[in-house]
Amino acid sequence: MTKFPMTVQGADALREELVYLKQTKRPEIVASIAEAREHGDLKENAEYHAAREEQGFCEGRIQEIEGKLGNAQIIDITKIPNNHKVIFGVTVTLLNIETDAEVTYQIVGDDEADIKNNRISVNSPIARALIGKTVDSEVEVKTPGGVVEFEIISVEHK
Repeated sequence: MTKFPMTVQGADALREELVYLKQTKRPEIVASIAEAREHGDLKENAEYHAAREEQGFCEGRIQEIEGKLGNAQIIDITKIPNNHKVIFGVTVTLLNIETDAEVTYQIVGDDEADIKNNRISVNSPIARALIGKTVDSEVEVKTPGGVVEFEIISVEHK
């Protein structure tokens, strides 16, 4: 079975969500279903059907999280020596050579990627171009808008 890389923080966030779903959300949904049943005829009971639908989504998410954690290869970047190379889990600061704009990304697993928080997937074009490179290297990234050249300014293990 294929293992998927995940940071320690990403695995912890999934575990927290799983605990919430199992210990808080699931009992709330069961109580909602029980309350809706007391209202009588289930065929025309919108509250009952809504609660059952919510239960299905909750159970599906629980299974999804358990599957992700079961197939995760959790990588603790703090235990890997810092040789200033870009590897999974590092935070890398780049300089766009053409525009002189700086941008910082953390390279994370597919499920943790969140561009709004500057967390990019290890499988993204930028990350694939950066992996294995060192500080002061110049990298060409093929984007839908054309090729963009970056210089790696720093690589941090966090």
